[in-house]
Amino acid sequence: MTGRHPHAALLLAAAVPLAAATAAVALKAGHWRLYADRHHIELKPQPRSSCPECRGAGGWWVDGANPEMEACRCWTDRRELRIRLLPIPDWPGEPPF
Repeated sequence: MTGRHPHAALLLAAAVPLAAATAAVALKAGHWRLYADRHHIELKPQPRSSCPECRGAGGWWVDGANPEMEACRCWTDRRELRIRLLPIPDWPGEPPF
C-alpha cells in the first residue's frame, strides 16, 4: 500500500493520532472517564470542576453519628455507558490447586 499509494498511507498515519486526540478532548470536555479492555468498554461520568455545589470534589461529608459521603448530582444523575465485547469466561468447576 505504501509503494502504490503514498498519499493514502500518510493520511492514514495522520488520522489515527488526530482521532485519538479528538476523542481525548471530547471525553475531558464532557467529563467522562474511559476504560477499555478486551471484555468491555466503559464510559463513566466524572464530577464537574465548575459545579457550584461540590466544586469538583464529587460530593461532601454528611455529619452525624455515622458520617458518610453524599455524592453530588453533577455526576451521579448521568448514565454510565458500557459496551460488552467478549464474554467473561466462566470459572472452572474445580479449584485451581
